[in-house]
Amino acid sequence: MKTYNFSAGPGVMPEEVITQITQAFETNAHTHMSIIEISHRSKQFQTIITGAEKKLRELMHISDEYAVVFLQGGGSTQFEMIPLNFATKHHNIALLDSGNFAEKAAEAAKQLGNKVTILNSTKDKHYQKLPLLPDNFDATSADYLHIVTNNTIEGATFHQNNLPKTAGRLVADMSSNILAEPYNVSDFDAIFAGGQKNLGPAGVTVAIIKKSWLTEQDLTGVGPMMRYQNHIDKQSMYNTPPVFAIYALNLVLDWVIQQGGVTEMYRRNLEKAARLYAYLDQSEFYTAPVEVSARSLTNIVFTTGDLEQDKVIAKQATEAGLFNLNGHRSVGGFRASLYNAQPMSAVDALIAFLQKVEQQA
Repeated sequence: MKTYNFSAGPGVMPEEVITQITQAFETNAHTHMSIIEISHRSKQFQTIITGAEKKLRELMHISDEYAVVFLQGGGSTQFEMIPLNFATKHHNIALLDSGNFAEKAAEAAKQLGNKVTILNSTKDKHYQKLPLLPDNFDATSADYLHIVTNNTIEGATFHQNNLPKTAGRLVADMSSNILAEPYNVSDFDAIFAGGQKNLGPAGVTVAIIKKSWLTEQDLTGVGPMMRYQNHIDKQSMYNTPPVFAIYALNLVLDWVIQQGGVTEMYRRNLEKAARLYAYLDQSEFYTAPVEVSARSLTNIVFTTGDLEQDKVIAKQATEAGLFNLNGHRSVGGFRASLYNAQPMSAVDALIAFLQKVEQQA
């Protein structure tokens, strides 16, 4: 039985990359050790990490105005590093509350003593719409505006064509749709993304930082590990980096390039999402509640309207080889994560299963 992983993270990885990783766990003829044993100071790893940065810059068209670093701690640590490094003048962060991870970023910033101004929120609409930037927003009153480009739990996305237009600094948590669709890096002053969705396994986080913005900051009182500049100066090796996760990320970037880059990933993701949404929209049994213009390409949420029934169906899906379709515990229902490595055959298998359940209902 062919099985498919619809997990929101750690998410599905390309089969070719899994094969390469499996082989690399064995002793390498040149290094005489496994990939998980090599030193981060070795020439082999230096080639890996510099190659990964070069490939990411190529795929995202990242100019030399920006630094790229590979860090530990996941996106959650970035909820603290970003305000520590950039909320240094007003200690006020503007935020569009579009979901759970926006809320978490706000709470982390508050714990550090910052003021967080929620400019707009769609929480009362169950985050099924995107919050709009108010026309009267004074960008000079805040150090930056924080957004989450793709809301992994709730399924609404700030696509490139509906990003908020601000005259101030813009920071984006791009954890769940980096490389899945094109964004202009120059529209942002900082981007970060946990690796475990579209970049590889858990353990590595990418941060893309505008250098000139960083030089404007007074970092008095900020510990050395929390300073981006220290990681930039040491080429992501201020401390021991997550060697294996970066190795795997480098292979994923190779795979994306071989497939045709972000342009091709976007084409495929549009096609996969369109096929699943088309079925859900014509169904009288399932509902995809997110406003059409904001619908995610990577995390598609839907429900029968009966959360207990949804749990039963999700269990049946697991038995049919369609794993991790349960929606997040905070919202219930279903969530099909269609990351770059998810093949169209997974979508077809899911639709066939959902049709069968609907016909039997």
